Amino acid sequence: MRTVDRALALGLTEAEFALVCAKLDREPNEVELAVFSLMWSEHCAYKHSKKLLRQLPSEGPRLAMGPGENAGAVTVGDGYVLAFKVESHNHPSAVEPFQGAATGVGGILRDIFAIGARPIAILDSLRFGDPESVRTRYLLDHAVGGIGHYGNSIGVPTIGGEVYFEGPYEQNCLVNAMALGLARADGLIRSAASGVGNALILFGAATGRDGIGGASVLASAELGEEDAAKRPTVQVGDPFAEKKLLECSLELLDRGLLVALQDLGAAGLSSSSAEMASKGEVGLDIDVSRVPLREAGMEPWEIMVSESQERMLCVTDPETVAAVLAVCEKWEVHGTVIGSVTEERVLRVLDGDAMVGEMPVEALVDDCPLYDLTPSPPTSALYPAPPCVLGADVTDPREILLALLASPNIASRRPLFEQYDCIVQSRTVRRPEQADAAVLAMPGGGAIAVSIDGSGRRVACDPYTGTVEAVLECTANLACCGAEPLGLTNCLNFGNPEKPHIAWQLTESIRGLADACRALEVPVVGGNVSLYNESGGGPIYPTPVVGMVGELPDAARAGRSGFAVAGDLVGFAGPFRPSLPGSELAKLRGEELPSSLPPLDIAALRAAQRAIFEAVRAGALASAHDVAEGGFLVALAECCLAGGVGAVLDLGATDDLERTLFGESPGSGFVVSGSPDALAAVGELVDLDVFGTIGGDVLDVTSGRARVVVSLDDLRGAHSALAPLFP
Repeated sequence: MRTVDRALALGLTEAEFALVCAKLDREPNEVELAVFSLMWSEHCAYKHSKKLLRQLPSEGPRLAMGPGENAGAVTVGDGYVLAFKVESHNHPSAVEPFQGAATGVGGILRDIFAIGARPIAILDSLRFGDPESVRTRYLLDHAVGGIGHYGNSIGVPTIGGEVYFEGPYEQNCLVNAMALGLARADGLIRSAASGVGNALILFGAATGRDGIGGASVLASAELGEEDAAKRPTVQVGDPFAEKKLLECSLELLDRGLLVALQDLGAAGLSSSSAEMASKGEVGLDIDVSRVPLREAGMEPWEIMVSESQERMLCVTDPETVAAVLAVCEKWEVHGTVIGSVTEERVLRVLDGDAMVGEMPVEALVDDCPLYDLTPSPPTSALYPAPPCVLGADVTDPREILLALLASPNIASRRPLFEQYDCIVQSRTVRRPEQADAAVLAMPGGGAIAVSIDGSGRRVACDPYTGTVEAVLECTANLACCGAEPLGLTNCLNFGNPEKPHIAWQLTESIRGLADACRALEVPVVGGNVSLYNESGGGPIYPTPVVGMVGELPDAARAGRSGFAVAGDLVGFAGPFRPSLPGSELAKLRGEELPSSLPPLDIAALRAAQRAIFEAVRAGALASAHDVAEGGFLVALAECCLAGGVGAVLDLGATDDLERTLFGESPGSGFVVSGSPDALAAVGELVDLDVFGTIGGDVLDVTSGRARVVVSLDDLRGAHSALAPLFP
């Protein structure tokens, strides 16, 4: 086969192959072609998104480590920093869901301890198709199993997350994992290689053939009918090996033995070594014959591109090599000197005495071609209308409420998160479904809250506004716990960016993300881009997943979402302007997606959210819950279910009852409860209407001549509709 044909098979274009030849001043050999195909893949190079990502604000007073490292970090007081990041493992999970999801968790955990932070929590953001379909049941069951297997085994709690079910994810599910870690501010390490003559040490699991081609063949192309044949490109994880790797890495850092540290993820040795060399403006020599293997007869190119899990690469002074290897032996991980740092900015691959590859570092990392997109709004509907499961003739608010509570995107996730250990390490202050965001105790008595969110269907309606809503939904969740935002990470899941309508979705979404972060003064500390998420059935909904962390000074005052005290008053706060198009009710009625969403006043919403989190952290509110999917009446029902108590409410007359009860405007409205004096004080900070009292065992809501009365038992019965998915 001609070299150019092999290049095309590996995902390079003819023009890119010609550029590789020009950079080398010759045709690449087998090793070089494999390395270039990975380093220039979409998954590694972000060649269709890097220019757009430059819009995102990445400066802030609490920023400790920003974009460009394995994870970002913010300061959280008492000399500590919180590291966090979200990444995707979509294509592997669509092909082999258990290992795809498990190794997604393993990879994001390595990103955290690669900068010197001990992982303290995991969150997951999942998207699947129709929950009644055989494929969705298979993907969901195995992906959830993989997440639980890895997180539970390694001893890191899964403290929260989200899952949505929508038709466009049927063939291409999304599995995004977010991890957090804690470190001393003076304990962080970067990945830039330095010190000519320093040793390059590979430690961790042995290298095999699993994961070969994962970044190029699998993750940088659309899915197709041949997906089953791609299973060998999915990595295989071992959480017990990762636990040893974690402890080994942190001990090496605690003892000050390392100059630089990098995990091996996508593209394996190729990306980790090239990126370390690029950041340090040095070169590296690597001898693949020294790499510990678990399969005999592996070729040099296979060793360079293998994505076998649970491996790290570090740089250390020659005088400390023996100490590093001794720590590796203590933790029973392979520790092997495989190369050295060189002055010339070249990545050389040796196989014993033979030179099998020689590539300029700049060509691999810095000179990868970056493309300008050709965005154009779609001229016709991209997505079919969802199936109608609730006819327009159903107008009884009680019947609509129960249908919404039982719908896949609103029903309780308890059967899912009960498969995860959410309290190991003993930091968890608020478990899932106790509050709108997860809360973890920090040293010194304070706490951090973390939320992950993003509605692909609303972004499909309006990429700009839908993305702004995702950011505001996260800050609203933090506000309900009393937390002030510190930083944001994101995972941008989109279809094929070479198509104008997908390029438009991506461009508008990033613009919305940038504008929202600037307006809220929240820096983006890092993230991930996952493109080509489509199959023969079309693209996924554009799904920018937003993860955000916030800080509250007193863990004991972390907010709750459930009604807490019988006799307390119930109120509604915020500049809420609900609309029905694009809502969960519109989905149940089989309505087509609208082409836009109502614009948002970010300044007004920020002021309202600030008033809420200040009231929560001051102890003025007994509960706070933001209005999200399903609208106001669903939020009231969720407050009753979370608190195990009913409420009697009178909303007064309304011009449009259905829009008032079930319309949506994420991040802009809050159901709150507290004493009369407390709510009066909150009303001085934000628009607040008091309309009822907590008590009893029914939700009783009156609006004009309409009345909705539902027992807690009926609410629970509807809300548990997903339980059969997890027998």
